[in-house]
Amino acid sequence: MWARPLKMFLEDIEVNGKIQKRFEFLEDKSSKKIHTDALKSDYKLFEATSDEVEILEDKLDKFNLEQLSFIGDMEIKKNYLIKNKTGDIVAGIRGCFYLEECLFISMLFIDEDKKKQGLGSILLQTIEEQAISMKIRLIHLDTFDFQAKDFYIKHGYEVFGVLDGCPKGHKRYYMKKVLG
Repeated sequence: MWARPLKMFLEDIEVNGKIQKRFEFLEDKSSKKIHTDALKSDYKLFEATSDEVEILEDKLDKFNLEQLSFIGDMEIKKNYLIKNKTGDIVAGIRGCFYLEECLFISMLFIDEDKKKQGLGSILLQTIEEQAISMKIRLIHLDTFDFQAKDFYIKHGYEVFGVLDGCPKGHKRYYMKKVLG
């Protein structure tokens, strides 16, 4: 059985003109043996900058494209807002179309005092119509028990997974809708 090595913050250092946090792994006293020697001598662990996250995402995209027969943009992000007469944002939806056949809805938000006015339905219908026009076959999302599970069910989504205790005392629902 392997125990997880402990991470210890060492210092802020400059790398390529940017300040980054440097960490090293230490052996957990309760573990029998941790294979961290290579990490200690050949590698250093840093908190990633936003530019470095983009590099990792590009590497993952390249790997994914090598595995799939795929033409076109890897991801197309679509975001829609609803504003009131004074221009304040009162609701919005964020979606990511990917691999030419899927849509992930990462966020749907309605100001508390604007709920039950049909704004969520308008946003969901707008992004679903976009999905249909793009020949998307699957939409998926997740929502917590204190958010909008019943709203999505009313709009034809079904639960395909539940994560209990996320966070403690709550559930996270994974939902999908198969189109046409």
